[in-house]
Amino acid sequence: MTTTTYRTASVDGLKVFYREAGDPQAPVVLLLHGFPTSSHMFRELIPALADRYHVVAPDLPGFGYTEAPDRATFKYSFDHLAQVVDRFTEVLGLRRYAIYVFDYGAPIGFRLALRHPERITAVISQNGNAYLEGLSEGFNPIQAYWNEIQLDLFGDYQSNIALYAKFQDYLRTRRPPLLAVWGKNDPFFLPPGAQAFERDQPDAEIHLLDAGHFALESQGPQIAGIIRDFLARKLTKQALAA
Repeated sequence: MTTTTYRTASVDGLKVFYREAGDPQAPVVLLLHGFPTSSHMFRELIPALADRYHVVAPDLPGFGYTEAPDRATFKYSFDHLAQVVDRFTEVLGLRRYAIYVFDYGAPIGFRLALRHPERITAVISQNGNAYLEGLSEGFNPIQAYWNEIQLDLFGDYQSNIALYAKFQDYLRTRRPPLLAVWGKNDPFFLPPGAQAFERDQPDAEIHLLDAGHFALESQGPQIAGIIRDFLARKLTKQALAA
């Protein structure tokens, strides 16, 4: 098993916690978590990929061990979180990377792709939505334990939906290698959201698993195997074409 290290990086004065494993010279896989999780959700996936890849998983601002600045001085919006993650990749010197996007990580990861399409080597979506048909009626309940920071992001989620057309245009024009590995029993992001990727990226590979929203918890080894096979084929093909 490859050892996972726990580090922090200063991103324009913000202390960002991240988990890291693998050879820094290997192809990079950037893991972006969602709500209400942190990089902890990748604790078993990281070592399962790190023998072949340089795996990096940050905690988003306001989550996990990354600082949670006061909302009076830090704007909790998806645009701003994407900006922080973008700068985080630059601070670490990550020039090209595959993105694994889950839940909130999807609108952040797709924003990175819009900003720097040349940096994205592949997209892996695990219940990370980019289509209206992927949203269920159960997506919007306000949980009693949400604090003000999370309410800011909840309120800002409409900004992600407004960008769906741009996310889809990116997929249609850039045709990144795309894998959707989806818990089909997710009450928030429905299977049609996974299947819709094929509309804009016909070569997308879709796997619907007997799992819920947090599919890694119940189907982690299966998901790791699917990802390893996908990246081995797609990134090798890119290297040969370069």
